[in-house]
Amino acid sequence: VVDKIKLDGGSAFAISADLSTFNGINNLYSMMDQSLQKYIGNTTFDILVNNAGIGQVLTLEESTEESFDEVMNINVKAPFFIIQKALPRLKDGGRIINISSFVTRVASPSVFAYSISKGAINTLTHTLAQQLGARGITVNAILPGIINTEMNAETLGNRDGQKYAAGLSTFNRWGEPNDIANIVGFLSSSDSRWITGELIDASGGSCL
Repeated sequence: VVDKIKLDGGSAFAISADLSTFNGINNLYSMMDQSLQKYIGNTTFDILVNNAGIGQVLTLEESTEESFDEVMNINVKAPFFIIQKALPRLKDGGRIINISSFVTRVASPSVFAYSISKGAINTLTHTLAQQLGARGITVNAILPGIINTEMNAETLGNRDGQKYAAGLSTFNRWGEPNDIANIVGFLSSSDSRWITGELIDASGGSCL
């Protein structure tokens, strides 16, 4: 991605961080501040997309304290503190876009803790949108369905899984990364300036 951006005439850099720990989040901002200072001469930015997350196929009965903590640390704790540390750096009129999931609007016992974690993101989105309105910062969440990413490789890696994933959507297909990226692009633009606090279903009409 970085190479393509540079090839198209832009500037970009990539950072790797362990978001399962608070120290990892601190390291993320330390490295990002250094890179931003190098490229633009300050540490401010306009758009934050909370896209990192993990999935777990575990029922309530199958879940352990360790598995619960793992999904909550990455899916809830990390975006919470990433946003906290972003606020002094995020410019007025900026954008925060959280990636949630369509499982927050349908009962999904097979992904119990994951569903809870994404429900927390929805609440965070509503609350933060009200708080940051005075700064002109919009805060929205996107609720994808099954997308062709590494997280869903096992499901989409066999014929039965493909049939299941496609059958959830009214369009009879699973989602592709660009289906979500295009919505992120819109929410990042000035055209979305009057939209905030919204949970935008982007599941291709799954489970209608």
